Amino acid sequence: MNNVLLLTDKLIMGGAEMYFCKLENHLKDEKMTFYSAAATGEMYNEIQNKSNFIPLNLTSHLANLKTLRRQVIQKDIGIIHANSLRMLCYAIAVKKMTKREIKLVYTKHNVTILEKRMPILFKKVLNQHVDQIIAVSHFEKENLLQLGVKNELIQTIYNGVDLDQFSFQPLPSRKIFNVGILARLSKEKNHRLFLTIANELRDMEQVVFHIAGDGPEREFIEKEITNLQLHHKINMLGQLADPYDFICKMDLLLLTSFREVFPMVVIEAMATGTPMMSVDVGGIKEAVVDQETGILISRHSEKEFAENIMLLLDNEELRQSLRSTARQKVEESFSLAAMIHATLKTYQ
Repeated sequence: MNNVLLLTDKLIMGGAEMYFCKLENHLKDEKMTFYSAAATGEMYNEIQNKSNFIPLNLTSHLANLKTLRRQVIQKDIGIIHANSLRMLCYAIAVKKMTKREIKLVYTKHNVTILEKRMPILFKKVLNQHVDQIIAVSHFEKENLLQLGVKNELIQTIYNGVDLDQFSFQPLPSRKIFNVGILARLSKEKNHRLFLTIANELRDMEQVVFHIAGDGPEREFIEKEITNLQLHHKINMLGQLADPYDFICKMDLLLLTSFREVFPMVVIEAMATGTPMMSVDVGGIKEAVVDQETGILISRHSEKEFAENIMLLLDNEELRQSLRSTARQKVEESFSLAAMIHATLKTYQ
């Protein structure tokens, strides 16, 4: 009974959802059949094996549990891999409802409300019900250990980049230095800092800023651009169909978030040769080694970001060094093939 069911909340654009789709697309084993389940969204088109996809309801937990209970029995599911805490709770409930021997795997992508507000309960849920926890960075593994989660349950498996899809690009020769951010427009991504960085460099005509993505903070960001009189400086691009194309068109990508675990965009940029400049949060320094594979900023300071942007603008040798070393780091540590292989071993 080795059939695997992958679970996520809904197929909207996001890091956990991209991870889910990568697993659905690439997991293959002659002894296993892989199924997936989620509420549909704009990323549904990324699902390749739609005949094995189980649509869930956006609003009814009871309906979802009934659906999953039926499918687990019919498909003879032996492993459920949950990609959110809610989906883990679903998996625990379904295991109890079916009274089957089901291995529960949980990939922890984000900081959850439960661990912040009720850490003792969060620890208890993981220690008592989960067979394997995948942490996407050593930073996150250490956080789990500090909460009291059992060490033997946790394995670090980094997110992986498709090295063929995100191919290394030659150093561009452009008159304009394009600085971008690719992230959901939400508060934790801290686009306000990105805007103030642009404001710091408002008189540098050579430097132009680009915001890619959509989300609940869009109206706020547009108003701030107007308030700061930065329409000449910042382009709002909305949701992108091809993030690779955007990354390749940038001379530098910024990450300004208040919190992160291990965002995909960092290693995608590193793979293509677009230098990455990020505030030092979460597990980012496991990929971005300052002055080697990117630039780490010590705090949420627009002045520190602006100074380092100017440093890169004037130093082509440093940009080239960061590009080549970053690509090598991704090939060694963050490939999709390595992620898939390690995940399969977790199931086995």
